[in-house]
Amino acid sequence: MNLATRLRCSGSRLATALGLLGVAGLAIGLIACGTVSRTVLAPPGIPGAKFVGSAACADCHEPITKLFPTADHARLQARGTNAMEMGCESCHGPGSLHVDSGGNRGTIVNPKCSPEACFQCHLDKQGEFHLPHAHPVLAGRIHCTDCHDPHKGSVHSQGGLGVLSQNALCQSCHTAQRGPHVFEHEALREGCTTCHRPHGSVNAKLLVQRNQMLCLKCHFQQQLAGGQLLIGGMDHTPFVAQGTCWSAGCHEAVHGSQVNSSLRY
Repeated sequence: MNLATRLRCSGSRLATALGLLGVAGLAIGLIACGTVSRTVLAPPGIPGAKFVGSAACADCHEPITKLFPTADHARLQARGTNAMEMGCESCHGPGSLHVDSGGNRGTIVNPKCSPEACFQCHLDKQGEFHLPHAHPVLAGRIHCTDCHDPHKGSVHSQGGLGVLSQNALCQSCHTAQRGPHVFEHEALREGCTTCHRPHGSVNAKLLVQRNQMLCLKCHFQQQLAGGQLLIGGMDHTPFVAQGTCWSAGCHEAVHGSQVNSSLRY
């Protein structure tokens, strides 16, 4: 995940890239190449608000700020003069109105309710959410923070980047795929993202590939003599032409089965 995606002045090439991603309305500040010699990424704007610094946030949000040094995001902090007007406000916007109002939520950007704050850096993820099949973040049905914790520890809310924690994160919503199964699909040991793109895909069910080629990435035992496609000792040549492995009436229990070792049902 490109957490610290940086935008550099690149003339029409940058404008073209942003146009392709459909982010014309994104509040990104671009400064002319002749005015700066460093990377620039502007925080979200709040009309009439000024920057007050992260120390002011700690006065009320100390339970959050004291844990932030453990967060993945914390390792990407700017230093020196590059850190001016950054910190908490680089995601939440300038906080003077929020402080003056005694913490009125309407005076601060809340990334939990809007993905735009995340899209400032994660432009590639915004593009993925516009693909034909995607998690409904743009529709507001789920939020980035449902899966990611920006304030402490791993950015994955279940903790860590290991396969088990990744699967637990997905299975917290997709409970039918959780199991336990008498006969498990060993692909689960590699993680859900072996078969699924978590943000968006051109394929149904967020699959990384749309047909039997997905399965053949692992099940590729092929006997060259006679051109047979042997999987589990059985010639699958006439079957793969009928459709996907999971929709041709064969291996429908793709996550695991309680009754059949070949994941038939």
